[in-house]
Amino acid sequence: MRMHKKGHLEERLAACGDILTMADLCQKNMKLAAERKEYLSLEKIFGNDNEVHLEIGCGKGAFVNTMAQLHPDVNFVAVEKISNVLIEACEQTLSCGLANVHYLNCAAEVLPKYFPQGSVSRIYLNFSNPLPKLGYVRQRLTNPRFLAIYADILKEGGEIWQKTDDEPFFDYSLACFRECGFEIISVCRDLAAQPFEGNVVTEHERRFMSEGKKIFRAVVKRS
Repeated sequence: MRMHKKGHLEERLAACGDILTMADLCQKNMKLAAERKEYLSLEKIFGNDNEVHLEIGCGKGAFVNTMAQLHPDVNFVAVEKISNVLIEACEQTLSCGLANVHYLNCAAEVLPKYFPQGSVSRIYLNFSNPLPKLGYVRQRLTNPRFLAIYADILKEGGEIWQKTDDEPFFDYSLACFRECGFEIISVCRDLAAQPFEGNVVTEHERRFMSEGKKIFRAVVKRS
């Protein structure tokens, strides 16, 4: 289903300019785009040198905004390539008056353009599209080509926290984590049966649980 463009989208995005970095989404050569460095000045953006957590695919922002309220001593950068969705997250941040959230409108392929090596302490991958067709394997956000990007921008000992409702995708991700040298810290195959303290339930998670689906979770560490 094609998504209808939000009304006055450009004006609304412009109004969020203080908390939003817009990327060139028309760039066809992602590798070339990533090589043209435009590092985010994180200390300038946030006014401090607190650790940085990155959510890739933040959707409408419920997770990152809740996390930011619970952890005011952490700086959060949320990435979403669909500006039509991202605007809702940005406006929610402004409405909540949060100073520790910044948004980046780009594809995951160009993250090295904006983040220097070892600048991120944790990455969240919440309910990424599993893209089950074999022809889309390279587009999965836990494919080795993306894990190489994450390993580069993560600090030594930095973590990836993944949640998904798709077991084949989860097993694929675990295999890729191991293949790419990440240390598996924890694996949960039914989050409802094995909850963890401080869990922030995402919109997808709440819906999937109400449908009786299992939620799979993994924490892995960059060695």
